[in-house]
Amino acid sequence: MPQLLTLTLWLAFCTWAGAQPVPKPAEVLQTVQRVNDYWQKARPTHGNAFWDNAAYHTGNMEAYFLTKNEAYRRYSEAWAEQNDWKGAKSDNRANWKYTYGETDEYVLFGDWQICFQTYIDLYNLQPDARKVARAREVMEYQMSTPYNGYWWWADGLYMVMPVMTKLYKLTGNRLYLQKLHEYFTFANGIMYDADARLYYRDAKYVYPAHKTANGLKDFWSRGDGWVFAGLAKVLADLPADDPHRAEYIDTFKGMAEAIRKAQQPDGYWTRSLLDPAQAPGPETSGTAFFTYGFLWGINNGLLDERTYRPTVLNAWQYLTKVALQPDGRIGYVQPIGEKAIPGQVVNANSTTNFGVGAFLLAACELHRYVSK
Repeated sequence: MPQLLTLTLWLAFCTWAGAQPVPKPAEVLQTVQRVNDYWQKARPTHGNAFWDNAAYHTGNMEAYFLTKNEAYRRYSEAWAEQNDWKGAKSDNRANWKYTYGETDEYVLFGDWQICFQTYIDLYNLQPDARKVARAREVMEYQMSTPYNGYWWWADGLYMVMPVMTKLYKLTGNRLYLQKLHEYFTFANGIMYDADARLYYRDAKYVYPAHKTANGLKDFWSRGDGWVFAGLAKVLADLPADDPHRAEYIDTFKGMAEAIRKAQQPDGYWTRSLLDPAQAPGPETSGTAFFTYGFLWGINNGLLDERTYRPTVLNAWQYLTKVALQPDGRIGYVQPIGEKAIPGQVVNANSTTNFGVGAFLLAACELHRYVSK
């Protein structure tokens, strides 16, 4: 009789949760390890400190915090050492640039600053001033300039906003929070749509100057995923007394509702959020970043559990039953780009470093949720 009652309660719970099974903590932990072990075994050498590699390491560090597997920490430490604990490496401040660039003079370009997130995390584990010296040098120089338009593309909000809050926690310097809000305000002014409560990838995609092939607003899934996940990371470290905290929360919650409504029945989000026909089919990186953001919001009391739980469980079904391949590879990740491209092939063999990082973020946050 007790077993029958347990089964009845479980079935009722699954129905309430959106008819999707709720994974057990051990199952989620095993998935984290399987995915990360596969990735690191296949890539024993390390790349540069540019955004795509660095985005993976933000996920790897979360995997370390969850598992306490020293191999994961050492993997990021070796990557940081190889890159001299720097992003772009120019020391000639007169030549430092903030527009797009992949060479060493683009020190002020956010895609070369995301690495500082991991360097700070590694410093907090084993303090050594060398680990954060470049991060402080670059960001403190940037904050000394009067310019506030450093974050001109949506991805940059994930790359650098958490750097600002992490450095605030490290130093206690409130200028990091002041400049965070100034740069965020600039970004909102050029690419935030207050009606849709979503972000265009950058100013050239703003409607109606730019439209999808079907004449709709074109919000790129991974671009909004970067912002949504970035806001979660910022709110995790932002002090309760920050005068702009309510604004960040309002933006985060507004995005959450808009993103939730755009989810496809099979759990994923398409590459163009509001026009699935623009580039139909599943995409993992945006889906994983959204899942991470939703779970962080639930875990921290900002999002209503009853409303968003079915969303995340449906997304997890996609992430583990479609995106995750038998060997531990994460598939269906749109390659590096900046928009939904009609006709672009994204399949089970489409994998990337930043896609794995996004998956790890989502999986670790799910483990925290199901462990409660």
